[in-house]
Amino acid sequence: MISAIHSSTYKNRILAAVPQADFDRYFAGLQPVSLPLKHLLYRDGDPLDSIYFIEEGVGSVLTSMASGSTIEVGMIGSEGIVGAAALMGGEVSAQQIVVQVPGAALKMPAAQCREAFDQSPAFRAAALRYVAALLDFGAQTAACNRLHTIEQRCARWFLMALDRLHGDVFPMTHEFLASMLGVRRAGITETTGELQRAGLIRNHRGEVTVVDRPGLEAAACECYGLDHARLLRLLETPAAG
Repeated sequence: MISAIHSSTYKNRILAAVPQADFDRYFAGLQPVSLPLKHLLYRDGDPLDSIYFIEEGVGSVLTSMASGSTIEVGMIGSEGIVGAAALMGGEVSAQQIVVQVPGAALKMPAAQCREAFDQSPAFRAAALRYVAALLDFGAQTAACNRLHTIEQRCARWFLMALDRLHGDVFPMTHEFLASMLGVRRAGITETTGELQRAGLIRNHRGEVTVVDRPGLEAAACECYGLDHARLLRLLETPAAG
């Protein structure tokens, strides 16, 4: 269990927004868990029995089709939580949640988190603010997938992942990114090759290094600027006093 520490010391922005009295009452039993690369936190149809507050790393929210193909419809870092649908009355996961960048999280039973959601106005406000942003992200992604090129979408994805990390390097294989963007692997290989030849990224042995962030931003579509502003609003939420 977590020892008595001020809620504002946590990297997760939702936990950091919870007043200490509410934190001590509802979140004192948070369990630290590791998030290995490609670990499945939820499968489509799994019971929503746990909530994860990401401290480090990134999770992808994937929608699966009958054919087995998947596409990313959400991205979760330290600004958010995994399993938020449980707080709104959801009983099973409608998406697959996979770790795209390894890290760590704090876990708690969904029933206890619902109690905190019902009784702590500060936690409820922070959680609802995050859910609204996640819905906006999904709508933006739907438009982006329909209207923008693979190169623009790929650059956007790299930048969104980078925004949630503390460095310029993150794991990525062509197969994994193709699954995230819902395109063929050959298209990802061609696109990342073009970005690398342009001097924007370096892609080597399952890792991507962003070399020229301003150039990558110029290569991305307009959706990234909206995503970035949305994320900043969440990250800049004041910590509880």
